[in-house]
Amino acid sequence: MQSLIPLAEKIAGVLIERREAIAIAESSTGGLIAAALLAVPGASAYFVGGAVIYTKTSRLALLGIGDAEMAGLRPSTENYSLLLARRVRERHGTTWGLGETGAAGPTGNRYGDAAGHTCIAITGAVERAITLETASADRPANMEAFAKRALELLLEAVSAQR
Repeated sequence: MQSLIPLAEKIAGVLIERREAIAIAESSTGGLIAAALLAVPGASAYFVGGAVIYTKTSRLALLGIGDAEMAGLRPSTENYSLLLARRVRERHGTTWGLGETGAAGPTGNRYGDAAGHTCIAITGAVERAITLETASADRPANMEAFAKRALELLLEAVSAQR
């Protein structure tokens, strides 16, 4: 996680300066994105909350996303990551929302995505969604790579709005 902190510090600086806040809904990163942001002293000034949305049960309980909203939508896609980001932002009343979903490994997920696949979305003044494929089955390395790319995307988004 040490490699994530410099990015988190840059994000924290921008959010604190502008008095903006973020909420996180992550899956295959297992909380690493939130942990990196919370590792920065003064995180309560910009980090409102978040959740690891790892199952259908947690998706419904924590974000209120049920079967009706999932009709025609497949997890582990950019559209699904956008839904997570929008919903966590809305539920927490924050300036920014981040959603992440994927398959860390060592095998792929039940939706047909290979290990090393993630989709990350940012919502706020700008909205972006990306897909990252690491082509690796190394679960811990993928989790860190996914979290790093999520923080990079977040920094790009909050910096673009300046």
